[in-house]
Amino acid sequence: MSTNYTVHESAYVDDGVTIGAGTKIWHFSHILEGSTIGANCSIGQNVVIGPDVSVGDNCKIQNNVSLYKGVEMEQGVFCGPSCVFTNVLNPRAEVERKDEFRPTTVRRGATIGANATIVCGNELGEYSMIAAGAVVTRNVPAYALMVGMPARRKGWVSRSGEILGDDLVCPRTGERYVLEGPDRLVLA
Repeated sequence: MSTNYTVHESAYVDDGVTIGAGTKIWHFSHILEGSTIGANCSIGQNVVIGPDVSVGDNCKIQNNVSLYKGVEMEQGVFCGPSCVFTNVLNPRAEVERKDEFRPTTVRRGATIGANATIVCGNELGEYSMIAAGAVVTRNVPAYALMVGMPARRKGWVSRSGEILGDDLVCPRTGERYVLEGPDRLVLA
């Protein structure tokens, strides 16, 4: 296990946690047992991860985010401030539902905007972009730009996060994309 990472003195890291080299964990955050955080991640203030959560390399998790058991995050994911992940569909304070947690997978390079809500049991496709305040209630295709409540696909974005026009060419990199169906975009 690497010890080449930074944990602020006000943060807590439980036993049984793996943290990759170059990762920084900031003020008042708590990483619970069984969780794995990859290399070169930035974990903002007041973040809770775990238990048993997987965060890939090069992820940026902004302030006030909680990643509950069942969340699996691949590399290069960005979580905006105060975005929310649920772990059960119909919570009640008086009903124990820990055996009903549903997994949520966030694929490589996805971006989740500030105050967005990701309802458990869904998958966010690679390089998808969830707008600030959107509520994701179903699976999100790769490269999809999702907005609203509930979130609907408004368009497509490139791996660089640029909104694609009708030509499906990234204005930043020139990468070309191809539609292989109404909800399937791939890099050409």
